[in-house]
Amino acid sequence: MSDDVDADQVRDWVARTYGGLADVLESGPAGVWDAPSLCAGWQVRHVVAHVSMPVRLTPERFGAEMAAAGGDFGVLSDTVAGRDASLPVAEHLAALRSPVLHAWQPPGGGAAGALNHAVIHSLDVTVALGGPAVAPADAVAEILRQLDAVDGAWFGVDPAGRRLEATDSPWSRGDGDVVRGDSGELVALLSGRRLPDGRELPKR
Repeated sequence: MSDDVDADQVRDWVARTYGGLADVLESGPAGVWDAPSLCAGWQVRHVVAHVSMPVRLTPERFGAEMAAAGGDFGVLSDTVAGRDASLPVAEHLAALRSPVLHAWQPPGGGAAGALNHAVIHSLDVTVALGGPAVAPADAVAEILRQLDAVDGAWFGVDPAGRRLEATDSPWSRGDGDVVRGDSGELVALLSGRRLPDGRELPKR
């Protein structure tokens, strides 16, 4: 996390991101909840069910779900998303606007992990829908900085041999074949996602 970003700032960014996502989905066209996201195999409703788990799962219930998944968080995520995706839209929207979600931090991940989770998964929806990011621009820039610092390692992508250039800021990195996109699209690429136009970064 950048030195000039504190926990209060992060919480504000997280709240604005989830609240903005709720606004977009609430005003979206019919079928928006069933549209594909950038998360392979997940519709928009699955992404929302995933990010809003902290609203529905107490620590005790989370522990039970993790035990049932054999300690595999990926299995737990798929199970909960598949099960809870069909919850009423009003419940999904309320969860996205819940102060409980806005204050949540992943175990061991702290404020940086909470921001990472909110921004990347919100982009899984908005980039897939072809709309602008709902996360504040400074929050997206912070996640782009984090992903740049780890050189793609968090999500197993290899940006070597490519120059990534943001079209909405002066940000760029690397040398080689030029890949241009707005900051949200570049975050998605560095997070191992495939963009709607088919662009993706190679895996390590």
